[in-house]
Amino acid sequence: MSRPPLYRLMAAIERLRVYPVKGLDGIELDAARIREGGTLEYDREFALFDAQGGIVNGKWTDRVHELRTEFDPETLVLQVVTPGGETRNFDLGSEDGRDAAAAWFSADLGGDLTLERETTVGHVDRTDMGPSVVSTATLREVASWFDELTVDSARRRLRANIEVSGVPPFWEDRFVGADAPEFETESVRFEGATPCGRCVVPSRDPDTGEPLSDFRERFLERREATFPEWADWDAFDHYYTLMLIARVADGCGETLRVGDSVAVVED
Repeated sequence: MSRPPLYRLMAAIERLRVYPVKGLDGIELDAARIREGGTLEYDREFALFDAQGGIVNGKWTDRVHELRTEFDPETLVLQVVTPGGETRNFDLGSEDGRDAAAAWFSADLGGDLTLERETTVGHVDRTDMGPSVVSTATLREVASWFDELTVDSARRRLRANIEVSGVPPFWEDRFVGADAPEFETESVRFEGATPCGRCVVPSRDPDTGEPLSDFRERFLERREATFPEWADWDAFDHYYTLMLIARVADGCGETLRVGDSVAVVED
């Protein structure tokens, strides 16, 4: 059976997730405001830096996978739980709280670390772009490639901001390349900026950091075999990509909500 046209599916925002401290656990939101810089509020608002100015994340140390964190957007309190059960709370809204957190992470992760705050776009990798987007069907498809993965594990490994349901796998690949359409929610219009090339982090268990054997090789094989006909291959550098980095074309300052409809815009 052929797939239905992309624009006729009942697409909607299924999840909104931000990562308040870069490299640590994300939190799910019912609603997320688009910052004036085009990223989601609270996303990567805080980041740890080493003495050389390098960002501390899963590529810097796999120890971050072992730490469980919670963040309260109202109070800006970060809770950290170690594998041994130690629990610490830090008020990231105050300079003293950020200094205390930096000292604790320095001792736990190693190194002379600082914790910095950025509220215009956040400490995102691509400051001229916006939120990351993936479909629920893509996560299911990727999870099916590995006996060891669940859909939620794939979700946590890939760390997207916006998850869209009601569309086929790799729907998000449609929005890059020549003549690519845009898409819109009830208040925000997006254009595709770039496919997201993946690093080592998706290959690791999000709870333990344990690498999945032959992850990259199996991923490349299945990604090539399932590459969608509606995607423009010329917009992709390689098959080790998954997820769209979007850009806000119109709607900075507006709010996205779980359940908002999503529609492809064919101008």
